[in-house]
Amino acid sequence: MKKRALNFWEIWNMSFGFLGIQFGFALQGGFMSRIFQTLGADKEAIPMLWIAAPLTGLLIQPIIGYLSDRTWSPRWGRRKPYFLIGAVLSSIALLIVPHSPVLWVAAGFLWILDASINVSMEPFRALVADKLPDSQRSYGFVVQTLIIGIGTWVASNLPWMVSQLGVSDAAPMGVVPMSVKVAFAIGAVVFLASILYTVFTTSEYPPEDMEAFEKEKAKKNSFISDINNNIGNMPTTMKKLGLIQFFSWFAFFTMWSLANPALTEHIYHTPAPIESAYNLTIPAQAEAFDVANTAFQKSSNLVGSSMGVYGLSSMVFALVLAFYTSKKRINRKYVHMGSLFIGGLGFLSMYFIPAPEFLKYSFILVGIAWGSILSMPYAMLSSAVDPTKMGVIMGIFNMFIVIPQIIAAIGGINFVSSLIGEETINAMLVAGLSLIIAGFCNLLITDKNAISYQPELENV
Repeated sequence: MKKRALNFWEIWNMSFGFLGIQFGFALQGGFMSRIFQTLGADKEAIPMLWIAAPLTGLLIQPIIGYLSDRTWSPRWGRRKPYFLIGAVLSSIALLIVPHSPVLWVAAGFLWILDASINVSMEPFRALVADKLPDSQRSYGFVVQTLIIGIGTWVASNLPWMVSQLGVSDAAPMGVVPMSVKVAFAIGAVVFLASILYTVFTTSEYPPEDMEAFEKEKAKKNSFISDINNNIGNMPTTMKKLGLIQFFSWFAFFTMWSLANPALTEHIYHTPAPIESAYNLTIPAQAEAFDVANTAFQKSSNLVGSSMGVYGLSSMVFALVLAFYTSKKRINRKYVHMGSLFIGGLGFLSMYFIPAPEFLKYSFILVGIAWGSILSMPYAMLSSAVDPTKMGVIMGIFNMFIVIPQIIAAIGGINFVSSLIGEETINAMLVAGLSLIIAGFCNLLITDKNAISYQPELENV
């Protein structure tokens, strides 16, 4: 079936739900480590507390991709039911997680939150490939990245924004500040509203051969064998992209889990106070703990705000690419390679910057890599796989995102950064080196159809 080219607003509407998804991911990525530290977690234990997120993605995304490939409703479509279910569950989790009374509850709700976000996210990736002709794939994923950048910047700044409106950053020991609770509540509302916007403004194509689709759907459930078969017959280009994804997501998981402790210590010199270092029965020491904790919470707001800059720069990068790819072809391979090099330099620079006001420039560079990571690999992949299996392929491709995060969580970050030194900021050096390695891995990509749109190869 020849798909018609969509205009900008049609692509915008079908991608708008990613604004809410990214609100959820940005709040999770920017502030879960802060919540863990507030509830008493040691910084060395933080990556392990994050393991719920990648494990959930490893399990959920292939399942949702497989199910959505086999779903069709004349009213609701193929992917939209999963958007909606995930949005409702994610919004509930966002409302509850900052109210966690103890550490294990917060870790459990991270699991629920990430599972719910994954239910919504994977079908969105497949939707772009479903709706757009190959000539618009790069453009479509770039517009999606533009919306993700907006969501990242706004959501990362929410605690700082609400604190500027008078909501308190101070809180008793072991209690998450009200500014964070309000930010997560706003995120819950935006998540659900943006998904609903896409659900009600976007239609989906029915299966090309409805009779064949119904026969396939009626077959005895063969989920495990189908997944194993797709993994065993994975295209070579997908494997090579997987290597790039491995080092890219190792780097960003390192940032999400350890940027807050690393930068509050190294840049702001306000580490999270350790309860055992204070005798809280002595008024003077209790007051000193409160002062140190408030300073940590305020610097955490600033770290979150600085991290939001990478969302803003990824948005600008995506906007430039959107204008360019709407008219001309790009070499996806070299765009991605250069972007990863730039992001790697951004992470490395965090070790050397002399003052907090320079941190935003580091994150501007990181954002260029992020903008490319969210678009170029998917544009390359979608041009190199069977379109009838787009959902399950996107889900399996997610393994190359979650496996490096699992390795990082169970000790990979701590081990590699300890080879450099004991300071937490060394984790950012590891992230930078990992992105640079990912950049060089792009040289492995040789499939011309993946590298750039080939008009002569498009199905008619």
